[in-house]
Amino acid sequence: MNFDAKGTLPAAEFPFHPDNSPSHTPRGEFSVEEAIGKANTLIEAMGWIRRFRGKTTVIKLGGSLLDDENALMHILLDVIFMESVGMKPVIVHGGGKAINRALAESGIEPNFVRGRRVTDAPTLKVVEKVLAGELNVFITDEIERLGGRAMNLSFTTTNVLFGEKLPTEEDEDLGFVGHVTRVDRSVIEGLSYTDQVPVIPSMCEGEDGQRYNVNADTAAMAVAQALGAEKLVFLSDVNGVRRDKDDPKTIIDSLSAEEARSLIKEGVINGGMIPKVEACLETLDRGVRKVHIVDGAVRHSLLLEIFTTSGVGTEIHA
Repeated sequence: MNFDAKGTLPAAEFPFHPDNSPSHTPRGEFSVEEAIGKANTLIEAMGWIRRFRGKTTVIKLGGSLLDDENALMHILLDVIFMESVGMKPVIVHGGGKAINRALAESGIEPNFVRGRRVTDAPTLKVVEKVLAGELNVFITDEIERLGGRAMNLSFTTTNVLFGEKLPTEEDEDLGFVGHVTRVDRSVIEGLSYTDQVPVIPSMCEGEDGQRYNVNADTAAMAVAQALGAEKLVFLSDVNGVRRDKDDPKTIIDSLSAEEARSLIKEGVINGGMIPKVEACLETLDRGVRKVHIVDGAVRHSLLLEIFTTSGVGTEIHA
């Protein structure tokens, strides 16, 4: 992204900037057919916009996407658009790759058990610095630079995630890894009602003030459940649930919870997709209406999934 001296994204790089509207475009630069196509797209989106206006959508933003500057810009533009048409987006983010880089710079070797990061005291300091500090501020600032309004919610501003140490097997100690037991809804909803996008890192604080590292998927689930969200969107590095995990063209556009459970039993859903789909099912069981798995690297994948009939990912519903 190329910002000008004022730190603003130039109009040429901002698709929703007023200077890029048809009124600023010479009439001869696009055909009537192209203009009608644009109008048809808006009409298709109108029904979805009316349906989801005023509804909360929680977006889980993963570490791999935070490393892709172009993908991140389009995701955040989508979030701004959602807020602009009356939706209430909430971002919950991780940052695994950034944490690994920071650990390497500190000479700390990362350690994982069953996919969860072992978080001792030195690692916790790095995690807090990266997640609750650098990345949380960075995402918030990017939304502001792109023309939106956002507020970072962390230990240095206002913490909204509270929890406790994650229970584990007796012979397994993950250190300061926790899970969310309470979400401060009032702060998040207050920001949404003032047209700001809450940005929340995947960390929580215990009643005794102890801070914990939290899996970003489960943190997003806790926020979606607490807010009674209409949708929870997992931005992933795959395009959704596939009948053949190695063939992107076999994506399943829509699944009921019952169908998803059957596909797990049949082995169609397998490997690393199983825990993600099971997390989606658990979220549906707790009141969230729909869960989406979307490839965040696809340009404007959020808008395409939410505001078009066919979508670009997998929607799982009750």
